[in-house]
Amino acid sequence: MCGRYVLHGPRSRLTEYFDLQDCADWTARYNIAPQSDVLVIRQRPDVGRVGQMVRWGLIPRWAKDPSIGLRLNNARAETVAEKPSFKSSFERHRCLIPANGFYEWQVVDGEGKPRKQPWYISPANDGDFFAMAGLLAAWKSPQGQDIISACVITTTPNELMAPIHDRMPVLLAGEQFETWLDPAVRDPETLSRHLLPTPARSIVAWPVGGRVNSARHEGPDLIERAGDPNTGDGVSR
Repeated sequence: MCGRYVLHGPRSRLTEYFDLQDCADWTARYNIAPQSDVLVIRQRPDVGRVGQMVRWGLIPRWAKDPSIGLRLNNARAETVAEKPSFKSSFERHRCLIPANGFYEWQVVDGEGKPRKQPWYISPANDGDFFAMAGLLAAWKSPQGQDIISACVITTTPNELMAPIHDRMPVLLAGEQFETWLDPAVRDPETLSRHLLPTPARSIVAWPVGGRVNSARHEGPDLIERAGDPNTGDGVSR
């Protein structure tokens, strides 16, 4: 799964990296949780790639109320093309969700009791961004309120992630952006080829402190290295 992530810029680098023609204002965050307003990148006809703020937690257009979004933060790559909650978005409304990194929790032995150790995962190349594969949906409330929402697609872990967690976000490479964002590309088989684990060499991971466990905590200290509970190393490649 993907339950927390980080986006702090810099803005100029993000605009350049994703070749954005326009971008909504956004705030640097180090502990972004579901139901937050998040930045996504979509392809706008006759404009190009734009950054837009949406709600994290997909609300399908046929939903009776927005509470379904509480359960649809992630979509599994293995079933995203068939599940009613995601099928239409997968075919027609895909996006990128930019991130400097994301968190995952590893179950470890804590003096006879299992506990969850948080890890921070970021691009191996310093200054790069992750482009998490995402889906969009537009929902209108009975009162006429329009809500645009999104979810993150997850896949099986690569060799680096496997000891930490059994899922990871689909992380797209730059050469995949054009096809993924193109609304004219609707073939499920073509799209599903993009939903594989990223190579382990493209990411690094290190354990972080427990303050990230609460979504109320914010700040760059959340991604600082803590001692590796398994090896004492402090970094995994």
